[in-house]
Amino acid sequence: MVIQENLGILDKLKILSDAAKYDVACTSSGTKRKGSGTGIGNCVEAGICHSFSADGRCISLLKILLTNECVYDCKYCINRCSNDVPRATFTPEEVCQLTIEFYRRNYIEGLFLSSGVLQNPNYTMELLYQTLCLLRTKYRFEGYIHVKAIPGASPVLIEKTGYLADRMSVNLELPTAEGLKKLAPHKSRRTILAPMRQIQTMRQENQYDLTVYRRSLRFVPAGQSTQMIIGATPENDLQIISVAESLYQKFQIKRVFYSAFVQVNEDAALPTLPGGPPLLREHRLYQADWLMRFYGFEAGELLSEKRPNFNVFLDPKCDWAIGHLEQFPVEVTTADYHTLLRVPGIGVKSAKRIVQARRYGSLSFEGLKKMGVVLKRAVYFITCSGRMYYPVRLEEDAIVRNLLAGEKQDARMEVPKYHQMSLFDDTMPFADLPNMR
Repeated sequence: MVIQENLGILDKLKILSDAAKYDVACTSSGTKRKGSGTGIGNCVEAGICHSFSADGRCISLLKILLTNECVYDCKYCINRCSNDVPRATFTPEEVCQLTIEFYRRNYIEGLFLSSGVLQNPNYTMELLYQTLCLLRTKYRFEGYIHVKAIPGASPVLIEKTGYLADRMSVNLELPTAEGLKKLAPHKSRRTILAPMRQIQTMRQENQYDLTVYRRSLRFVPAGQSTQMIIGATPENDLQIISVAESLYQKFQIKRVFYSAFVQVNEDAALPTLPGGPPLLREHRLYQADWLMRFYGFEAGELLSEKRPNFNVFLDPKCDWAIGHLEQFPVEVTTADYHTLLRVPGIGVKSAKRIVQARRYGSLSFEGLKKMGVVLKRAVYFITCSGRMYYPVRLEEDAIVRNLLAGEKQDARMEVPKYHQMSLFDDTMPFADLPNMR
């Protein structure tokens, strides 16, 4: 397969930016590497601009595929080899040119570069490495770069690329090996997990080297992430968050992204989605993921074999609290930080503020509200100086009815149709960009 030369760079950009919209595993936080002063860009946290579309996808990076050519025939993928879609492939020089031109115009703060598998994993990974090497050396770009590691590629290529990237990710694709075998038979869980383990191991070794030998090169300083498609296979929510929990514990993954299955192909092996992509389910999984990462919850606490799926009308924290009323109400003037985190309506910041504020004075419900506590949820689960905000029956049915009165309407609202931000709006004068034809 030969890199196409008959398409202009803007034609390729239209194809490959659109082809990248289904890959949600991008984030531009987590690294503080400064520029050297001799190149352009930097990667300190304050220098990375975050803009998110309404469905949570990061749009602060130039998000493209190196190629949408692919030797695999994954049933859920728009770029599978059996699909008749326009194909294009950037050269490494073209990706560098685009990144620099967009950066200079303040359209982006970094690059998210993924790819289909062109010819074979090693060939594709070599192109990705060449792209990053050019960008870092010839163009002296010191901004944020997130690149995909290609499962099955040589560990040497992944290592070389990792020293040039800020974050790497390997898509898990589907939650279970059974689902992968059904919808992506050319891929295997073992091949996918191998580069994940390599990235984890090398990050740990590199951190030791930096401490002992003061090595200047850093390997994937912002860590690694992954993505799972939700709804294409019949796994329940408990299976999905259990897989995520295992990835956090065993691979030190920085972030697991959940992508609601969008039916872009007609295939008997794919489920029908009369209600459209399961966006509300995706939202509940993100909420549960947040609880596991920052609130000290475990997957087995949030769900069980008897109740393996989340309540679509209540957020997972409220749903958990209602099922554990024996632990409530919590007295906010004496409860420890970790107990406060389990109260619906109290977040990480508000819990810290409560612990700090009560050292210097008494608390009140009005004061809690000013600290960021969402009282419309918290009032059912807390007392302040021995009293509740107003008389509330600590009964499951009563609390659920009251919560649903405020939550159910929002949950049943029509979900807007989201789309990826286009790089070709009339407000962006791409025709005037030099050296891009």
